[in-house]
This record gives sequence, C-alpha cells and structure tokens, in this order.
Amino acid sequence: MHPSRTASEAESSSVLSRPTESADERRLIKRFRKLSAGDRQTLLTLADFLAQRDAPESLGTPEIIEEPRLMPRPEKETVVGAIKRLSQTYAMLERDALLNETSALMSAHVLQGRGAPEVIDELEALFAHHYSEYRRKHSPEG
Repeated sequence: MHPSRTASEAESSSVLSRPTESADERRLIKRFRKLSAGDRQTLLTLADFLAQRDAPESLGTPEIIEEPRLMPRPEKETVVGAIKRLSQTYAMLERDALLNETSALMSAHVLQGRGAPEVIDELEALFAHHYSEYRRKHSPEG
C-alpha cells in the first residue's frame, strides 16, 4: 500500500481495477461518484429502464390483452417518479419502443430545464399512445 493512502482508499482502488471490470465500467463508476444525489437517482432510474428492455419476453402473442394498472399521479411528482409509475402502469409495453422518446423527454427536463409537469404530461401521452398501439397489435382483429 502506498504510504499516503488509507486502507479504504487502497481497497477502493483495487476494487476499481479488477480485471473483470471493463474500462467503461470504471469510467461509469468514476462519473457516478461525481454526481449529486438527485442526479445519481436519475441515472439509476434510466439504468433500470434500460435493463428492463432486455428482460426476456414471453414467447408468442399474449392471448389476453393486458390492461394498465392505473395509478393516480401524485401532486408533486418528479419526472423520474413518473417514469417509474408509468412503467409499472404499462408493464406490458416493450421498453425498446419507449426508450428513445422517454430518454429525449428526460433529457429535455434535466439538460434543457423543461418543467416537470409539462414533461410528465408528455410522458403520460407517450405511454398511452404506445398502449393504444399495443392493443391494436394484439387485438383479434389485428
């Protein structure tokens, strides 16, 4: 151990340089640690959303069209909270189909400063539109 390092710094350094971790993983950890608590939560929510899109789908077309589990919109909901709520409400939707538009709306809020209520309204419309497409695609009439 280097004389100016503490034991926890040495341990942390060795954890970061494990051969099983890629350079991208180390870069992500480094950047994550520099974020505020709110930005960390935003990043984790987006990561969860992205991970869900790769979840194995059931084979074949569902015999029954799933209905959304409607949840009331909290009075002072965050954009992150809205994405979580809408993902639970519309759990039957394919995440890939929503990814680009959801990410663009999240970016508009975080990076461009668009108001949360306006972005949440658009998210609700986006999920509802995709649900309409889901119903059309899975209805017996096709």
